[in-house]
Amino acid sequence: MTKVSLASWDEIYAGHFVVSVEGWHISIYNDSDTLDYCEECVSPEGRRWSFDGGDRFGTDPIALLSTWEHQTLERLLKAL
Repeated sequence: MTKVSLASWDEIYAGHFVVSVEGWHISIYNDSDTLDYCEECVSPEGRRWSFDGGDRFGTDPIALLSTWEHQTLERLLKAL
């Protein structure tokens, strides 16, 4: 995982933080220094998934993480 955003996680108090994972660009929302939701994912081939407030519960990939996975991802994002 590498940081695409110019600012670090700590510098983005409330906003989108973009990372690249194996060619995927993932935009994650940082809400007051807390991992909140996935805004958008773009595959290396250009396929796109975007968050829609009207989506059913559980369609946000962040919502599918276990507590341990959520905490681990948040820790990794803060370390970038």
